[in-house]
Amino acid sequence: MRVRGTIRVPGDKSLSHRALLFAAMARGTSHIGGLLTSLDARSSARVLRQLGAEISPLGAGRMVTVTGRGRLRRPAAVLNCGNSGTTTRLMLGLLAGHSFRASLTGDASLRRRPMRRVTAPLAQMGATIYEQNDTGTLPLAIKGGVLAALRHEMPVSSAQIKGCLLLAGVVGGVPVSVREPHGRSRDHTERLLRAFGYQVDEAQEWVHFRPTGQVVPFDMQVPGDPSSAAFPVAAAILAEGGELRLGGVCVNPTRIGFLSVLERMGARVDQEGVEPAFDEPVGDLVARPAALRATEVLPGEIPGLIDEVPMLACLATRASGTTIFREVGELRVKESDRLALIAGNIRAVGGTAEIHGDDLHVTGGDRPPVGKVVTEGDHRIAMAFAVLGTVPGAKIRVDDMACAAVSYPEFPAMLRAIRG
Repeated sequence: MRVRGTIRVPGDKSLSHRALLFAAMARGTSHIGGLLTSLDARSSARVLRQLGAEISPLGAGRMVTVTGRGRLRRPAAVLNCGNSGTTTRLMLGLLAGHSFRASLTGDASLRRRPMRRVTAPLAQMGATIYEQNDTGTLPLAIKGGVLAALRHEMPVSSAQIKGCLLLAGVVGGVPVSVREPHGRSRDHTERLLRAFGYQVDEAQEWVHFRPTGQVVPFDMQVPGDPSSAAFPVAAAILAEGGELRLGGVCVNPTRIGFLSVLERMGARVDQEGVEPAFDEPVGDLVARPAALRATEVLPGEIPGLIDEVPMLACLATRASGTTIFREVGELRVKESDRLALIAGNIRAVGGTAEIHGDDLHVTGGDRPPVGKVVTEGDHRIAMAFAVLGTVPGAKIRVDDMACAAVSYPEFPAMLRAIRG
C-alpha cells in the first residue's frame, strides 16, 4: 500500500469536551468550529442541554453555538454520559459547585470505570456523593454546594481527574492544588483557564490554581485531534511508499509524546507551519514510510501518550526487536481492559506480546498478521488493528469497526482514501 494526499482528522476530543463545558459556564453565546461530532462529544452536549445550556446540533462542518447561563440548572432526569469518561468526570467537577442533586450513569463500559478518584476529593471539598453500589462506579449522584480549597495528591497522572478538580475550583471560586505523580498529563484545562484570566502555575509535580479569572463567551476553532492523527500517521509509516500530510493538528507537547517514541523507532514525523490558536499550538504533520526498530517507553512518558499505546503496540509488531511499555497498568481501566486486549489481539493475529506486571512487551516480526480481533467496543483497539491490517498480506478481521465512531466517525472512509 502507498499513501498520498492531505487529510484533516476530526476535532480534538479533549478540546471539544472542554469547549462545550466552558461555553456552558459562560453567560452568553459562544461559537465553536471544528467540533468533534463523535458519540463522546454528543454525550457532553446532551448532558449540558439537560443542565440548561442551549447547544445547536453537532454536525460535520457546522459551526456550533452554545448559549450558557453562567450557572447550571437542576436536571429533570438522570444524566446519561454514554461511553464518555471525560464527560462524566469533568461534569462531576462542575456539578460539585452547584447546590442541587444530580444523578449520572452511562453504558456498561463506563459503569465499570473507577470514579472514586474524583468523587473522594470532591467530597473533601464539600460535595456530597451518593453511591448506588460499593464499587465507587456509576450510577451515582452528587449534590454540590459551598466548596473548600483543596490540596490533593492524585493516585495517577490523569487529565480527567486534574480537569475535574480544577473545574470544581472554578465553579466553587476556591484555590486547588493537585500533584501528578507519574509525569505530566495533557494540559488543555490549564491552557483554557489561563486564556480566561485564571492563575495556573506549575511547580515540580504540582499544578496550582487560583480563581482570578472569569469564563466569558468566546469563539474557537477546534484543531485536529493528535490521538486520531496517530492512526493515519501509523498507516503512512507501515506503507510501502508515498507521503501523507495531516492538516491543522493540535501539537500540544502533552499530546504528542507518541511522536518522540516513533522517532526512536526510526519513523520521523515532521511538524510544519506551527502557530498558536487559543493558547494551543496547531500545525501540519507529515508522515512517510519507515523501517522500525524496538524501543523502551518509560513510565514518565505514559501520561502523554496513554491513548496511543494500542497504535504504538501494533507498530511494535513490525519492528525489529522487543519494545517494552513500562507501567501501563492504567490501560486496564480505560473503555475496556485495554492492556489485556492489546496483548491478546496481537497474539490472535500471529504476533508476540506478553504482560509482565504492569509492563507490556511486544516483539516484532515479518509474518503478515492474520486473525480475528476482539474489540469489546473499544474504539482505539478497533482502529489500531485496522491500521495493522493494511500491511501487505495481512488478513485481519475486526469484530466491531462501528465503535470507531466514539472518536473518529470517518475512520473507515479515511483509511480507504489515503491509499495510493
